[in-house]
Amino acid sequence: MERYVLYMQAEENKSPLTVANYRRSLDLLLELLDVSDAIDIHKLTIRTLKSKLHSATARNGKPLSITTKNYHLTVLRAFLRYLLQDEEMEGIYAPDRIQRFKQEERQVKVLRAEELKRLLESPDVSTKIGKRDRAILEMFFSTGLRLAELRGLNTKDLNFDTREISVRGKRGKIRVVFLSDRACLALKEYLEVRLDSLTPLFIRNMQQTGTAMPPGEEFRLSRISIYNIVKKYALQEGIVSDPSPHTLRHSFATDLLRNGADLRSVQELLGHADLSTTQIYTHVTNPQLKDVHERFHGK
Repeated sequence: MERYVLYMQAEENKSPLTVANYRRSLDLLLELLDVSDAIDIHKLTIRTLKSKLHSATARNGKPLSITTKNYHLTVLRAFLRYLLQDEEMEGIYAPDRIQRFKQEERQVKVLRAEELKRLLESPDVSTKIGKRDRAILEMFFSTGLRLAELRGLNTKDLNFDTREISVRGKRGKIRVVFLSDRACLALKEYLEVRLDSLTPLFIRNMQQTGTAMPPGEEFRLSRISIYNIVKKYALQEGIVSDPSPHTLRHSFATDLLRNGADLRSVQELLGHADLSTTQIYTHVTNPQLKDVHERFHGK
């Protein structure tokens, strides 16, 4: 397992977040499989593992979701494939024989236009924190960035002349995202109240950063802090759908498609490796189906 973690870092260039998630999953799998050697994994072992995953709980005490269970099975398949191909171990259980749990088609949660407007305008921009939070919300909707991607941005990444940002996404893939007028304005107003020269774009404890020396990584906002910022303003505005940063990413994608963007372009902007991942949005953005319904139903 330790060699596999090293392999992911050195050979596959996995992000630190992905490596950490795989590490946690491998630890859980080691515990649930209850074997001392990978050679002891077989059909009955996998069946027992699946049963244990059904009764396992997350940190909040709730049962694991189907998505989480399948993630652990995916990690196990990847590990066994590594043992077969890279370590050249014989007698390893074939990874492709491990079947994932059947999963309902993914549901996409998006904000209605009125909810989105209320959320984006919720922060009190008369304060430094409010300016920062407005910039975060506008950035999410303008770019469709993932939470980890937004958190990793640095001030030097911004180019207000071209309104472009180069982002390193999953699997180290670089893509370009773009800033809207609203996002540019919010970012400029936020940066104007920054009295530091620290590297991270979004920081905490701004009252303490004036005398801090670069790069100032200790001031970079954490993932949970950014997540809670979105939750805070959604609660403040009484938005019952309980949006997350990923909801703003969904809203970004559906807004593009509803306004006529083609699926391939949206795929590029979202940084999806597979077009099928982007196609989940077509179920909520197909105006032709609505037109057919209006023209032919109940006549």
